[in-house]
Amino acid sequence: MPATSVQKLAKVLKVLVTITFVCNLIALMLVPGLAMMKGFQPLLELTLYERSWEVPARVLIAFLLGWKWVWTSGAYDVVLTIFLLFCGVCTAVILWQARRVLDTILTGLPFQNANGISLRRAAVCCFLISAAALVRLLWGFWYYASVLPLLTYNALFVPVFFMGGLLCLVMSALFRQAAELKAENDLTI
Repeated sequence: MPATSVQKLAKVLKVLVTITFVCNLIALMLVPGLAMMKGFQPLLELTLYERSWEVPARVLIAFLLGWKWVWTSGAYDVVLTIFLLFCGVCTAVILWQARRVLDTILTGLPFQNANGISLRRAAVCCFLISAAALVRLLWGFWYYASVLPLLTYNALFVPVFFMGGLLCLVMSALFRQAAELKAENDLTI
């Protein structure tokens, strides 16, 4: 049986979600190095005694040493690293759950309780990211003794991921209801 247009779209989406998932895992390894970088320019400038081929080695060493540096630096860098690692892990879980839902669509049986469970897990991760952003926002108020943290991405993460979690909960309920209706329909003659 030929694939439907929904299944073709699900194939493309699964490839994109898989690529994003892999990139997310790679980025998780680089988080401490990125948190310690105050900008790329000083890292890429050459001195009189260096050659251009040494720049990639310097970048790699800086990222590897970032894991050590971040824990011995100030409170800001530690909080940023913990926040980014936590959000990265939650994002990886959300992407994995999306892959599971797409797998059921590709098999042609999307109305399963498994999809409701996967979407509920994604909703929990969205709520966790929203809560972590709220905690980091409150920490920023205390650390800076200012309202300026309201102008950061953390203030945006709180409502965006909260609404994403609500959307995932609604979709979870819809998939569970559809699975129940399908089961009842299968039992009738």
